[in-house]
Amino acid sequence: MRTRRLQKAGSTAVNYQDKINPVVRDMKPSGIRKYFDVASTMADVVSLGVGEPDFVTPWGVRNAAVRSLQRGYTQYTSNRGLPALCHEIAGYLDCRFGLKYDEKDIIVTVGASEGIDLALRTLVRPGDDVLIPDPCYVSYAPCVQLAGGRPVPVPCSIENEFKLTPEAIRAAVTDRSRVIIFPFPNNPTGAVMTKDELEAVAPAVIENDLMIISDEIYGELTYGARHCATGTVKGLYERTVTISGFSKAFAMTGWRLGFVAAPQELTAGMLKIHQYTLLCAPTMSQYAGLAALESGRQENYATVADMREKYDLRRRYLVSEFRSMGLDTFEPKGAFYVFPSVASTGMNGDEFAEKLLYGEKVAVVPGSAFGPRGENFIRCSYATAMKSLELAVARIRRFIGAS
Repeated sequence: MRTRRLQKAGSTAVNYQDKINPVVRDMKPSGIRKYFDVASTMADVVSLGVGEPDFVTPWGVRNAAVRSLQRGYTQYTSNRGLPALCHEIAGYLDCRFGLKYDEKDIIVTVGASEGIDLALRTLVRPGDDVLIPDPCYVSYAPCVQLAGGRPVPVPCSIENEFKLTPEAIRAAVTDRSRVIIFPFPNNPTGAVMTKDELEAVAPAVIENDLMIISDEIYGELTYGARHCATGTVKGLYERTVTISGFSKAFAMTGWRLGFVAAPQELTAGMLKIHQYTLLCAPTMSQYAGLAALESGRQENYATVADMREKYDLRRRYLVSEFRSMGLDTFEPKGAFYVFPSVASTGMNGDEFAEKLLYGEKVAVVPGSAFGPRGENFIRCSYATAMKSLELAVARIRRFIGAS
């Protein structure tokens, strides 16, 4: 009715596309969402696309949030976050990964995603190049563009286990290169970088005076070896913004709680942006995070270990099944994704994912969503129940005609 009244009053048409920032206007929607928007309208779909734990947040963590509400802790916290939580995060990083940060080096964020945005907007100047491994998480390149930078892919291949190499970094560097993103353990490939491998790429970073944004949200989910934090490598601590959070390790995706840790000169800049945009992370989520790292520490770490053990079982199952179907499948060493190549079927990842969804009602993510190097791959999450994985495998096997 209001639109009709405006038109009768002689209002003129507005060209909204002309009003929208061209960077936003020309940005492609997330390649992950397309298939799940379709899948949500279909019955009996088995989804291997959800990038979140299928476990429930531990009881002690949930109870801490409830108690905070009962006590009336519903006001803003300080911009940086609850001092006690920043203190516990510093202790957690030291205890689990050997990273030495003061609580004043830490900002509690609205998920690790805000941390990525803060780091990019703090470090990237208009026109700067940001090196991003390809394939990688879908948000990096758009966030670089929104910060005024230019994403530059660093090719990673199944032949080198989807890891960064000194040669690939040096080949991608330009005279405008300023930042490189280290996304390990990696989404979508499950690749990890060992300490020796990080030490091998360190000279390429240092000689080109690059800053590192190290997204370590899957640091607790590695198989066979402990995660090596980028900031523990000689020469890289001063150059690294460490980003992590509670979503994956403590099954707290919906709580939207993360953190950044970096030298204080860097967090001072990030804190300004955080102050003017988000103010602070949700108070009840912060009290939940405090419980995850404080009083319930041993109990919650046991829960993390139990989740990791179940993920490992599913990981080995999917790798074995995909290989038995004739799909070239890299064995992931971290996170909770398998990234098989479907090139042997004569289809690329997009065609495979679409036909699989409509033909067998299994939802996967085409690898192209994570960069050009993922074109012939699909991403399958094993953060779902074993029965669902078995059903999905049976349908995929039927789809490609594997015996």
